[in-house]
Amino acid sequence: MSIIVFPAIDLKGGQVVRLAEGDMDRATVYGDDPAAQALLFAEAGAQHLHVVDLDGSFAGKAVNGSAVESIVSAFPGHVQLGGGIRNRESVERWFDLGVSRIVIGTAALKDPEFVKAAARDFPGGIVVAVDARDGFVATEGWAEKSDMPVLDLARRFEDAGVAALLFTDVGRDGMLKGCNVQATVDLARACGIPVIASGGVAGIADIRILSLHAQDGIEGVITGRALYDGRLDLKAALAVAAAE
Repeated sequence: MSIIVFPAIDLKGGQVVRLAEGDMDRATVYGDDPAAQALLFAEAGAQHLHVVDLDGSFAGKAVNGSAVESIVSAFPGHVQLGGGIRNRESVERWFDLGVSRIVIGTAALKDPEFVKAAARDFPGGIVVAVDARDGFVATEGWAEKSDMPVLDLARRFEDAGVAALLFTDVGRDGMLKGCNVQATVDLARACGIPVIASGGVAGIADIRILSLHAQDGIEGVITGRALYDGRLDLKAALAVAAAE
């Protein structure tokens, strides 16, 4: 079984950035042309992108909308988008503009019925972000930690028809510490929903070990900083993900 490799494009102030542990004050800028970055990933063979409007995560609404639209127009594959999408109008707007899947985090905790209705009305289109800080769900762009255990949130959507769970270990995100493989696999096994791993990818070894767990429910892996820093070659990662 193969898994999907999602190169990440995180947007802050219209620029391509990566954060350390989700901290907006610890952003490294990697470029000022998001559409060009999307094309580079496509040329390396990527068929999927993971895009996050970081400013939108805090604002609760689209802030880098024009940058997202430029990415969707430029990238020939599937774009998965998250960041501040918390109402039906936003979901419909992005699907109409060509986004393939919508990632919903904060609203999954605070307004689960909205998420369930969206998953029902847009089959295969809704991904629930399960962002973990010390085992509990982080919200509001990871700025706040709730009192809900990660597994409890995941199980809330077991029969809702969501396409996947996006599991991020916030403490590892952008830190190149390696994925929290065990926690990711445990979540996939426990809830029965496909899981996308995120946070901490350091190199090809992370892609390889996650690929070995495809049968456990690992659908894919998101990688950002390792690509931008040259620690991970995207073509090699795609080859490993497809070969296992």
